[in-house]
Amino acid sequence: MSLNIYLNGEYLPKEQATISVFDRGFLFGDGVYEVIPVYAGKLFRFDQHIERLNNSLAAILIKPPLLLEEWRGIAEQLTAQLPGRDQSLYLQVTRGSGHDREHAIPRDIEPNLLAMTRLQGSPDEKIKSHGVSVVTLDDDRWKHCNIKAITLLPNLLAKHRAKQEHADEAILIRDGKAHEGAASNLFMVKDGLLITPPKSDMLLPGITRDLVLELARHSGTAHCEADIHADDLEEADEIWITSSSKEIAPVISLNGNPVGDGQPGPIWKNFNALFDACKERLRIEGECR
Repeated sequence: MSLNIYLNGEYLPKEQATISVFDRGFLFGDGVYEVIPVYAGKLFRFDQHIERLNNSLAAILIKPPLLLEEWRGIAEQLTAQLPGRDQSLYLQVTRGSGHDREHAIPRDIEPNLLAMTRLQGSPDEKIKSHGVSVVTLDDDRWKHCNIKAITLLPNLLAKHRAKQEHADEAILIRDGKAHEGAASNLFMVKDGLLITPPKSDMLLPGITRDLVLELARHSGTAHCEADIHADDLEEADEIWITSSSKEIAPVISLNGNPVGDGQPGPIWKNFNALFDACKERLRIEGECR
């Protein structure tokens, strides 16, 4: 099934959705993006995703091109192509197309807006039953990781290095602290306490991350936002990584060594059930609380 793509005010077949080679996103990675889960045709925490998109835009000096409800209209028209299906909705805003490859930001330039959706199944059940493996790597990214920028080369290389070491994800270490994964946020459990690094310029403020903290508050689970050092990970009872696509994934191996007993832990199992219940409320009631 061929799905239409939204590009600068038009809904087009993907073969017709083209932009100038002078698009600054293409030339410089000058843009930001969002990936929004859709469960049974219902948008997951859409307002929060658009708020993060607008924060990223403000950080790179681009005025938000659309209002929340305008984005919602685009999202609903795209996702209606796959009625009632689980999907992954992608939004991207670049600074726009200039007339040359000029580093300086042009004064009068209109952003290029892209949105598209695709079918997205639930995370592999093998992940939930067997978990994932991670390795720790030096974090050589820039110091504005809170911006969801399309310039992802360091993240891609970290992911590639993890794959070369037969791992699923890389946990990035800077100044001895573990901030996040190459494409995920980080949680650990020690002595019943759920810990995640505090928000800062060194990590992306994850929407799933925030929901996990909400679930911790509502369930009465002991939790905090605190620095996690590389050595702390080695002593963790459980480690999780979270993202829109992974949801909450249990880590069973760190640098080739088992985490805890090498199986998804009991606190993760509880939170996975809470997250699944939240998704089910979204499917039935249209809201994930």
